[in-house]
Amino acid sequence: MGGWIGLLRFLHIIAVVFMAWPLYALITVNERGRLGPPLGDRADRYMENIIRPMTVRCFVFQITALATGVALVLVRGLGWGALVANVVLLAKLALLLILMSLLGYVHFVVQPALDALFAAGAEGPISGERAEQIGRLRLRRKRIAAICLFLVMLLVLLGLQVYERFSPSVTVILVAAIAAFIRQAFRTRVLRGWV
Repeated sequence: MGGWIGLLRFLHIIAVVFMAWPLYALITVNERGRLGPPLGDRADRYMENIIRPMTVRCFVFQITALATGVALVLVRGLGWGALVANVVLLAKLALLLILMSLLGYVHFVVQPALDALFAAGAEGPISGERAEQIGRLRLRRKRIAAICLFLVMLLVLLGLQVYERFSPSVTVILVAAIAAFIRQAFRTRVLRGWV
């Protein structure tokens, strides 16, 4: 049984690691911002081609994390009730469902609207109202990426506390550090990782 638990734990952790895509999305859009106008050039289309398919990949990673997380609970003999009785497990489940909802919103609403705006004209520079709409949608997607990254990092923090909890003060300090890092990633290019 121990081998299966180890395998499930590995798959669970690796799925969460791969859910770190929002950090790289923030880095990507911050790098694009450095190029400046014109909007609609090859760099924009290249960036959109990188970002667009990531939602499907993230859904797969999220579903894997959900399935392996539930399997870990069941294999350990805790039963379905543990998902509600254990506050940390319940919080992880709720955060993952929120994360999946946000990703669904980007996949089904924001990205198709962006794709339509880019496709509305011939390839080349985009200006005027269409450029403003693209800018607003990209900012919304960037904000959602920051929120998703925060949720992923909270999931990791909670995952560490499923069986052994940190003191409340340590948890608050870590959440503040996570928020500060995400604020930095939202605003800058994160050239030196944590620094």
